[in-house]
Amino acid sequence: MNVPPTRDTRRGRCVWLGGVDPVRSRQLWTRSCVQSIADLLVVGRWDGRVTAFDRDTLDPRWTVAHPGHAVTMTPLTDRLIVGSRGERGTIAAYDIDTGTQCWQYETATDIGVPTKDGLFALPHVTALESEPAASLTDDRGRVYAAAQRYERDGEHRCWQSVVLAFDADGTVDWRYKTDASSSALSLGERLPGSNRHRHAGGTTHSSTQLAVGYNRCLGDHNVGLVVLDADSGTVNWNWDPGTTSGRRVGDVAVHGDHVAVASHGDRCGYLLGPGGEERWRVPLATETECEGETLYAYPNHVAVGNDYVAFVTGNTYATESRDTALRHPNEHQLAVFDRDGTTRWSAEIRGYAHELVTTAASVVVPCAQNVRVRDPMTHGVRQFDLETGAGTVLETEGIATAVALESGTNTNPAAESDVHTIGAVEEPVEYHDGEHSYGEYALRTWVLE
Repeated sequence: MNVPPTRDTRRGRCVWLGGVDPVRSRQLWTRSCVQSIADLLVVGRWDGRVTAFDRDTLDPRWTVAHPGHAVTMTPLTDRLIVGSRGERGTIAAYDIDTGTQCWQYETATDIGVPTKDGLFALPHVTALESEPAASLTDDRGRVYAAAQRYERDGEHRCWQSVVLAFDADGTVDWRYKTDASSSALSLGERLPGSNRHRHAGGTTHSSTQLAVGYNRCLGDHNVGLVVLDADSGTVNWNWDPGTTSGRRVGDVAVHGDHVAVASHGDRCGYLLGPGGEERWRVPLATETECEGETLYAYPNHVAVGNDYVAFVTGNTYATESRDTALRHPNEHQLAVFDRDGTTRWSAEIRGYAHELVTTAASVVVPCAQNVRVRDPMTHGVRQFDLETGAGTVLETEGIATAVALESGTNTNPAAESDVHTIGAVEEPVEYHDGEHSYGEYALRTWVLE
């Protein structure tokens, strides 16, 4: 069932983030990030600045210069962890009240420094996950990071990647290295009775799962999903879609003893049980014949909860040339399934999604440009009811590339959503066949009634 959304033409409150070159039609890499923590909205910018804004007034509290491009972040108790794409692939922890740096780590130590000039050669912290101190017995919390570096020499392409576990003080507890492209991390909940503790004989490990998705597997590492023990970094189990191309997994999400997988290999969605047992598989944007061409689209994001699994697909490609003027019928689609694999609802999001964020009752997607359509009406933040698919579009003139939610404080009993505030990064875009630039580099917020 495709559910038509309502449109909210309010542009929200706004604070300018500075100058940045407009995104072009096919430019899809991450340039910004935003996180809701305490009473703040914290934005990471392409020039490396990280600024904490008061969520209610949008007044700046503090700004720091993070090394490289600040492209990912996660909260950890009283700190904010920031990862970059830059010469050293820096991860750093900042005090959320003052912005004071608490510690710093350079992932280039593990994956190497750039061998060529250019953005794609830079070490890149692709994902961060955090575990709060409340779930551990003797720690102040823990951070997990995935980083990669790409290298190309003629026709030879290779990746070096690492997954790292940090204690709250920045000490590296363990590392897991491969020669594949690490695309995603997802940390499962620590189950009651599985708290980590140390003793004279060593460490007793929990059953807490850390799922790592690998997108490009062109070397010795040849599986798209590795599930690690979060405390030791040892491999619990692995899984692969079984495809022959280098493309494997776009995103992963853990809930309980299940792992949901967005497969780039066969463009399907999976729900896996313990040990990688396949519970179900659904075609999302598989190869489809259209006007003499074979089209497909990648499932780029997945989220999973108590009673749902949600997938988002991306741009259309053709098998012969990857480029086409046609559109796959399931491109740029959000599809939500019950936990038994039954389709609950689906909806067009119309533009490229850089991420997918969920709460107990809502799913929110920031929408960027559509390479084929190039229509500014695709830009904006789309919010959906997880149960019914009823949707609202929060319009932005430029593309929406990152989103953060503040939920659980909406005291209005008539409110239609459990989300109280949405913060989104808007970036300017200029299409290759036009002369107009849409939007600006800004943080926008909407308070939902």
